[in-house]
Amino acid sequence: MNINYEYYKIFYYVAKYKNLTKAAKALQNNQPNVSRTVKLLEHELGCGLITRLSRGVALTPEGERLYSHLKIAVEQIQTAENELLRSTGLQEGTVTIGASETALRLLLPVLNHFKKIYPRIHIRIPNHLISEAIESVKNGLVDFAVVATPARIEKPLNSFPVMNFKDILIAGPSYSFLSDAPVSLRELAEYPFVCHGRNTMTYQFYESIYHKNNLTFNPELEVATTDQILPIIKNDLGIGFIPEVYAKEALLKNEICRIPLSEELPCRQILFVENENHPLSVAAGELKKLLLPI
Repeated sequence: MNINYEYYKIFYYVAKYKNLTKAAKALQNNQPNVSRTVKLLEHELGCGLITRLSRGVALTPEGERLYSHLKIAVEQIQTAENELLRSTGLQEGTVTIGASETALRLLLPVLNHFKKIYPRIHIRIPNHLISEAIESVKNGLVDFAVVATPARIEKPLNSFPVMNFKDILIAGPSYSFLSDAPVSLRELAEYPFVCHGRNTMTYQFYESIYHKNNLTFNPELEVATTDQILPIIKNDLGIGFIPEVYAKEALLKNEICRIPLSEELPCRQILFVENENHPLSVAAGELKKLLLPI
């Protein structure tokens, strides 16, 4: 059978209210049209569905059977429609973001702004390395990712630059003499360095810079997160590179000093990464608009 869904929907309301006029009102339709549609459905199915009474209607056994199934189906459809309406209206929903540590720190003001506009949208941010965040986008485990470069982005993933940032070289009080004049990476080779672990893209980034200058990058202390670098440096356990935004407060308090370099460090970027095979939800799309520069 290929019966119009509207026939079933109209019968559902007639069966629900046991009254043609009330069903028509709920459907924003007219009573003759509702009555005619029920007759058409009875004709299509080859059986009577309602019996007209002096006040309202009664369901036949066949009508009761049909209604018991339609009640589940129609109400499920209505629930789905309402959920989609709330979602597309940004009244509810969840956005899951794969974020590397540095990218998240730099983008917190944008996320704060988004939550003020759409307070009922939940945001989930699993803790990720850059490579893990990218893999999560590829596997559809997150809506999108925000990661710091360097990052390997391959099809079906697309990336868009969000913002630029620079790392600076910092040291604790015992190494403050290094801040007096620009020094080269070669001159700094004798000092202990703090950096991310060897399996990270950040480590590989600095390793490549040293390699271009015919130097070997061999940090004495390896840490899991950028947040761990600053306290280690404050306590004079070494010197290290860190995004400038991480160091601002400690620099103002003179807890650390900036070491000027002879070499120019490459600028890094925060990238927005999405999977072209997985369209963004409405909520994720709105957050994307806030993240990407016009």
